[in-house]
Amino acid sequence: MQESKPPVIEPYSFVFSWRRLLIHSTIMGVCIILGLMTWYFGKPPSVRFYETKSEELTTKIAPHINMALDVRSSVAVKESQPLQVELFKGNVFFSTESNSSNQLEVKVGNALIKDIGTRFSIETQKDGNHHIAVAEGQIKIHVSSGVYHINALEQADFDDMKISKHTLASERDIAPWRVGQ
Repeated sequence: MQESKPPVIEPYSFVFSWRRLLIHSTIMGVCIILGLMTWYFGKPPSVRFYETKSEELTTKIAPHINMALDVRSSVAVKESQPLQVELFKGNVFFSTESNSSNQLEVKVGNALIKDIGTRFSIETQKDGNHHIAVAEGQIKIHVSSGVYHINALEQADFDDMKISKHTLASERDIAPWRVGQ
């Protein structure tokens, strides 16, 4: 019987190929682009939540925008341009300086309120109806039926669909919970 020899393993020799280099370079390039896109687009927005239980809260939410929350109110403030505030429940009063107009948007339900003015208040109700009163300047309310302008010393009720009871307002109608402040 003949003795069998173990197979001889040849050392691996590297063969350069332009095609292989192109494929690996393309894969690496795609990975780098995806990584950069994830880093650039993946930054979560900065959101601050404010909620009051038993006492009012007055705070500066941007350099030229002050906000006052009534008792049992909650909002979320999203850092963006313009600053976006979502009112979940309760009452809120905004006071902006004249040079910061068009820098605030407030969402109440599906209605979007754009600040063109300087001072206004919003009161929410559990039945979906809300009340807005403007002390100075002007605001635009975007609802399903269209865009409405509310001017200084005017007030209106609104919901996601329409505006109603658009009338003149007095100073005491604007943020009535803040009487004396």
